[in-house]
Amino acid sequence: MIKALFTSATGLNAQQIVVDSTSNNLANVNTTGFKRSQPDFQDLLYITQRSPGAEVSQGVTAPTGLQIGSGVRVAGNTKIHTQGSLDPTNNPTDVAIEGEGFFKVQLPGNEVRYTRDGTLRRNATGELVTSDGYAIQPGIIIPPTMVEVNIGEDGTVSGITAGATAPTTVGKLTLVRFANPSGLSSEGRNLLAETAASGSPNEAQAGQAGAGTIRKGFLERSNVEVVRELVNLILAQRAYEFNTRAIRAADEMLSYTNNLSR
Repeated sequence: MIKALFTSATGLNAQQIVVDSTSNNLANVNTTGFKRSQPDFQDLLYITQRSPGAEVSQGVTAPTGLQIGSGVRVAGNTKIHTQGSLDPTNNPTDVAIEGEGFFKVQLPGNEVRYTRDGTLRRNATGELVTSDGYAIQPGIIIPPTMVEVNIGEDGTVSGITAGATAPTTVGKLTLVRFANPSGLSSEGRNLLAETAASGSPNEAQAGQAGAGTIRKGFLERSNVEVVRELVNLILAQRAYEFNTRAIRAADEMLSYTNNLSR
């Protein structure tokens, strides 16, 4: 009977993680480029009192076994990299990735991070940076005299300098792909870091080698579906409640056993 208490306790812990993950998804429902997380479950070790197919008598085998599970655990938290909706902003330096890929971001100390957040701005020197001021790589500087800035689907950044009629190209945004984007480490601030699980980064021109295209004047919204998350929240709450009932039932049975000698 004691085993039921510990088994149900693993269920309580697992559902708590589900609630925490769902809460984070809902909190980031309006975060640019955010990808929802999905907990992955695994059952724990089994106590085998009789193996399936064991010989119960000479020449006779049992069609089933007798195995008692030890509960559940959360094996991981998978990022679901489905496309978020593209919302128009009419800002010439806002860009969204339609398809696979990430922007490469240069942090202080030569650290490199990756992001789907295309909220790009010009700093004091005209360089394209993130909303936190981190430079996009390869670096692109838009002269202050340049007007009518345009970013093509292939990432080409161009514009017309005051007094000129022909557009001038100042750089090109490139994208980075990973064999396993779900293996990237979430660092906060809409940034992701390379890990051994994600594989090495592969740079590609937008629209080529499997990389997505770049949409100027759009931002990719979160791929969180509020209705789905609310349903998951209700399911987690009910599963938590059922596990507490199992603990209560085991406790009552233990109480009955203790009262047998009275």
